[in-house]
Amino acid sequence: MIPGSVWLTKLLIAHLLTDFVFQPPGWIEDRQRKHLASVKLGLHAVLTAIVAYLFIGLKYWPVALVILFTHWLVDGWKSYRPQDVRYFLADQFLHLAIIGGCWWFSFPDHRPLEAVVSNWGSDAHNWIVTAGFVFVAYPAGVLIGQLTGQWSRKIDDDKQSLANAGKWIGIAERVIVLVLVLQNQYSAIGLLITAKGIIRFSEKDRQEVKTEYLVIGTLLSIGVAILAGLAIKGLS
Repeated sequence: MIPGSVWLTKLLIAHLLTDFVFQPPGWIEDRQRKHLASVKLGLHAVLTAIVAYLFIGLKYWPVALVILFTHWLVDGWKSYRPQDVRYFLADQFLHLAIIGGCWWFSFPDHRPLEAVVSNWGSDAHNWIVTAGFVFVAYPAGVLIGQLTGQWSRKIDDDKQSLANAGKWIGIAERVIVLVLVLQNQYSAIGLLITAKGIIRFSEKDRQEVKTEYLVIGTLLSIGVAILAGLAIKGLS
């Protein structure tokens, strides 16, 4: 029998992929304009259900159906709210709560949560690590963007260029830090921070707000990756 923790981790990976990796910005913009009438919102909900279905299999198709309708409703609700970190976190909390509920009531190995976590074995370890890398690559970047939005909006610069460069730098940075944490190479993280500081903060005539934005973004990015690594090691 597949441990219940593996089912939960598969559902989490499916959510991370569809909500952050496979959702184009144009779909989000269409949802914000048209709300529940958005065709792109419907496509996103269907895609979310399909990926979850592919991960968990035919036997548990009702779970995919629940995820389809609840994802459509939650994202539709969010489309009526301002795009700020409060509603981003509320949206993700609702999605994760629904996934947790589906897992708890639908899958085998229904032991107390403490027992499930304590018995995550080698099979679950691979899924946990995969979820960690997916998280630090994409969802963490969205979260950091929400948290640093008040600074990025004040920067007198080519925002699109800055955002695109920062996105890929941040992904690479968090993936590297996560690898280093999993390998217990904490001293190497210090060297990475030093090297990035030399490169990013040696410019002259930099706006003070831009410097603040880069420092805060860097610290948040590295901090999130370290916490993700520690969480993976604690659960494995």
